[in-house]
Amino acid sequence: MTHAANAPSSLDLGSAEAIALQALSFLAEDPARFLRFLALTGLEPDQVRARAGTPQQSLAVLEHLAEDESLLLVFAASRAVAPQSIGLAISLLEAECA
Repeated sequence: MTHAANAPSSLDLGSAEAIALQALSFLAEDPARFLRFLALTGLEPDQVRARAGTPQQSLAVLEHLAEDESLLLVFAASRAVAPQSIGLAISLLEAECA
């Protein structure tokens, strides 16, 4: 059920950043999910707001999802994103942050 636009092979940096923003929105929709993200990353809500859209923040969000397969799968299903695209997006963002 993967669409060509969502296929991992077609992912570019802009798409990776868009997925990360969707993921941040997904986390923020549920207070428990968002609080867990804050606790595990050590970030404060103001820092998350200020850094939204930066490659470093995008990477932190996607790495958080990648560390919890069930969370990743729920996110992917809720946003019609191929689960495999998260790993590629992480690779693209890591290269951008290097």
